[in-house]
Amino acid sequence: MKTTLEENKTEKKTLIDTSRMNAGQRAALEMAEAARDERRNTGLAAGIFFGEPDFDKLLPFPKQSVEDHDQGDAFLHRLELVLDKYADPDAIDATGEISDVLLGELAMIGAFGIKIPVKYGGLGLSQTNYSRAAMLLGSRCGNLAALLSAHQSIGAPQPLILFGTEEQKAKYLPRCAKGEISAFALTENDVGSDPARMKTEAKLDADGTHYILNGEKLWCTNGTKAGMIVVMAKTPTAEKPHATTAFIVETNWPGVDILHRCRFMGLKALYNGVIHFENVRVPVANVLGGVGRGLKVALTTLNTGRITLPAACTGLSKRCLEISTRWARSREQWGQPIGRHAAIADKLSRMAADTFAMEGVVRYVSAMVDRDKNADVRLEAAIGKLWGSEKSWRIMDDTMQMRGGRGFETAASLKARGDVPEPVERLFRDSRINTIFEGSSEIMRLFIAREALEPHLRLGAEAVNPTLSWKVRAKAALRAARFYSLWYPMKWLPFGAGDSRELLHPALQFDLDAIARLSRVLARRLFLAMAMNGPKLEKRQILLGHFVDVGAELFVWSCALAHAQFKVNDSSMPEVEIDKLVRLVRFFGRTTRERIATSFRHIKENLDAESWRVAQEV
Repeated sequence: MKTTLEENKTEKKTLIDTSRMNAGQRAALEMAEAARDERRNTGLAAGIFFGEPDFDKLLPFPKQSVEDHDQGDAFLHRLELVLDKYADPDAIDATGEISDVLLGELAMIGAFGIKIPVKYGGLGLSQTNYSRAAMLLGSRCGNLAALLSAHQSIGAPQPLILFGTEEQKAKYLPRCAKGEISAFALTENDVGSDPARMKTEAKLDADGTHYILNGEKLWCTNGTKAGMIVVMAKTPTAEKPHATTAFIVETNWPGVDILHRCRFMGLKALYNGVIHFENVRVPVANVLGGVGRGLKVALTTLNTGRITLPAACTGLSKRCLEISTRWARSREQWGQPIGRHAAIADKLSRMAADTFAMEGVVRYVSAMVDRDKNADVRLEAAIGKLWGSEKSWRIMDDTMQMRGGRGFETAASLKARGDVPEPVERLFRDSRINTIFEGSSEIMRLFIAREALEPHLRLGAEAVNPTLSWKVRAKAALRAARFYSLWYPMKWLPFGAGDSRELLHPALQFDLDAIARLSRVLARRLFLAMAMNGPKLEKRQILLGHFVDVGAELFVWSCALAHAQFKVNDSSMPEVEIDKLVRLVRFFGRTTRERIATSFRHIKENLDAESWRVAQEV
């Protein structure tokens, strides 16, 4: 019989049953589970999936302090001046290069060290101001947004701030703040979202002072310009054959070679390349976050850094809305501006509503980070990335559709023949990557689903895990039965959002009640799906994706309401503008209900099994 200690070890390893998986599936899952944030997620998004949204975490909407806002305004003013004078996005796109002059000017105003603490030479600005900068960059030039985001959000600064030793911070952060570009290297030819297949490896040398790094990384953003790269490499041991470690590698070290600069459909000036490492000697002092904790470093860095992309998407969406609104007013067909035709008006209204909601999510998640640097924002940031990138792509596509041939034509060609050179064609190409960057939509849905199922797995996974002893399974089953006998009936009660609704404008209170009720519908249907499918639910990715989409819509809707109330509370806003804002947000609520109803219908229709069979036949 196993001892209690042995049972506890088993329980930690087998929250998800891997006994029926092949070796590759088991290794990938165990790596992902080991790197997960072990904290219980108690944020608003987690509560929505569990049918118990805590709107007190959202209302009143967090307000940026006057001092912080002023600091952000001052930097954004300097950034805008530099962009106006030195950045020509169409020229950057045409040449595929960002000039050294522009990079130097950006470095002088601190654009490479926005969040780096002042004591290390950075600006020390808040996450909210960093997101505001990303919005501005996203509205102007995707290449600059990608360069500065990859440098600060997933490059060396963010993991150094989170995991670096004081010596590492003192050595590298001032260099980053001054404009030395950094990069992040995880992807390989056979490694995308499955790091268990990683081939790049680092072995401790005989004297124990250096690791010898060998391997090759693909699509290393900023890699061809970087002075330093955070590299993920396998550091296997007998106990952990797939262990990974993060290393700070300087690109001028012997054995570091840039083999190829990659070229893409959009982001023509993306400094992205294939980096080869051959017997690179990396000092032990350059291990970042501890040996064997590389994937933890990578995922934690992405959790916070991920909000930068929807911030840039918000800026892009605002730019698209401006372009589309100008066109809807000026372009006349059949005797009136096209904005008065219902088909175009519908596109404009959805653009405006989705853009407002997108900004609400970015500002809320940014404020969470500012309130607590160690805040658990993994679910909220992932939803922001998933929803923001997909909705901004829809907005971009609708802008192209509304502009017609002028959308498809390059800005240079438009200008050459005397037309307004709106850069829709460039923005379209540059933005397509957003649903792929920093976790594709498909991976984001699986990530969010795993986090949403966490409380249920803690309660019931052991009961259906055949690798555990019958005593452990029986205890788990009894514990789960006791909990769900109270929890499930409560999810049928018709009450609304409670006292939180009183913090909203009267016209918005019904929407918050609707979110609370739909959250309980989501929770009980997700529970029934788990009960009916058991461990097989993990394989039903399409079904899980529909549940994720419902939860994401509810979270975004909540942020939109709270963001609107924040603006309503502004005493300087005229009553007529308040009425317009309330109408916009209520319209967003109606479109959100429409999308949620579609997702619930897909769950009921259950076509994923049939689609899988057809795909295998294809």
